[in-house]
Amino acid sequence: MASSHSAPAPTAESSPLAFFFDQFQSQLPFQLTFPASLPSPNVWTSIAVVVLSLLVLEQTVWRAKRKFLPGDKWTIPIIGQFVNSLHPSLENYQKQWAMGPLSATSVFNMFIVIASANDFARKIFNSSGTYTEPMLVAAARPILEHDNWVFLNGKVHIDYRRMLNQFFTRKSLSMYLSLQDQIAREHFQEWLADSTDEAQPVMGPMRYFNMATSLRVFCGSHVPRDTVRLISDKYWLITKALELVNFPLHIPGTKVYNAIQARKVAMKHLLKAAALSKAHVRAGGEPDCMMDAWCKVMFAQEREYSDKEMAQVVLSFLFASQDAMTSGLIYAFQHLADHPEVLAKVREEQEQIRGGDLTRGITLEELDSCTYLRATVKESLRLKPPVLMVPYKVTAPFPITPDYTAPRGTMVIPSLYPSLHDPAVYPEPTSFLPERWLDPKGTAEQSPKNYLVFGAGAHRCIGYEYALMHIAMVVGTASVLMDWEHSTTQESEKVQIIATIFPKDGCLLKFSPRQRK
Repeated sequence: MASSHSAPAPTAESSPLAFFFDQFQSQLPFQLTFPASLPSPNVWTSIAVVVLSLLVLEQTVWRAKRKFLPGDKWTIPIIGQFVNSLHPSLENYQKQWAMGPLSATSVFNMFIVIASANDFARKIFNSSGTYTEPMLVAAARPILEHDNWVFLNGKVHIDYRRMLNQFFTRKSLSMYLSLQDQIAREHFQEWLADSTDEAQPVMGPMRYFNMATSLRVFCGSHVPRDTVRLISDKYWLITKALELVNFPLHIPGTKVYNAIQARKVAMKHLLKAAALSKAHVRAGGEPDCMMDAWCKVMFAQEREYSDKEMAQVVLSFLFASQDAMTSGLIYAFQHLADHPEVLAKVREEQEQIRGGDLTRGITLEELDSCTYLRATVKESLRLKPPVLMVPYKVTAPFPITPDYTAPRGTMVIPSLYPSLHDPAVYPEPTSFLPERWLDPKGTAEQSPKNYLVFGAGAHRCIGYEYALMHIAMVVGTASVLMDWEHSTTQESEKVQIIATIFPKDGCLLKFSPRQRK
């Protein structure tokens, strides 16, 4: 039976920890005692030794993995650079890239190698399936679900891409373009109706516009209009959680927990859309969205995808089409407002190609002939790429260089921004110069390997042509229907990183009907 008396307080002779306990006790107006159930001072000493040993081991492992790579000589115990990762900034990333072609960091004992040189970035992109697998960000798997197609590798991933590529053919893109034009014109009217004398942040309206467009293109009428706002709002919680590093426990109140709950709501409606699409096509209905086209193809083949598989594909597409696309559109509008001479050229080209008829939608063939518009979009995406980096996880020791092999379990990150701002390829890299893409013999056109806006390798963005088409159509149509002014602030050129990048002030624009001369 345990004694009813408290265990004696430790003495200075018991252990070094006891000495500090006595010093602390002397500052208190009451007596602290050890309950009988607590370990003895010698046990506390043993615990301290174990903890110190683990900390030493952590530092040893860090230095062994880092080897000669630039980075902190010693990592912050346990959390590493977690504090800095909570508030990512372009400036901090630029400091990391400036350390060298490869550099190292660590967060919550996750060893990270960052590639800033183009050759190393492309090598990582092309290593998927051999040395690496897609990771997106650490929290992506629990948010998008572990069996989502974006995390697949090897043959199963190739089979998925082969099937999905059928829905990004020119025939499909042409069908999508007419839908995109219709929705764009509806939202332009709303923007004009809601316009005030003061410029307003456009991030919210632009995100909603892209979600409405994406859901219409991907799911057609199988997602009701009154559900679009709900999915858009829920997806914002997903976006906010898709940071490079998050708190590792998915407990209520954390971003990742909120994102998982939001995903469940979005998936509920996407699962229903998949079921409705299958019923529509089985009943002989003609495809008018990507899901319908998918059903028609798979019903003619042996492989039938489940409602969940179809919903998960759309869930993953929504990130690229909503947030990455929103970033691309916002910066395109901002760049054109800040460079009226470029906007004037875009308008002149649009009026010529459209033959003065601004009421009809532009065709895919006409859009292809918009040379200056396409150069403008390409330059805007180069200057402010929506995604700065794309993490991969090392699955087998990866010899990135002859002298350095990334250990299994390492997060390796190919960075896009440095390649897109290489002064040897893009003179005046921080300037907005669409003309650099009009010279077929210029360094920009002669160095396609540097244009990593959509990644590279087996996991290159499957919808890159769709994205370029959408941004070009929206900007081109807006240029002939509306005027817009950009109210600049001290934060207009500063970057806010929320999975993708945005102007830190939200991009303040004032829209008005086009006044044609």
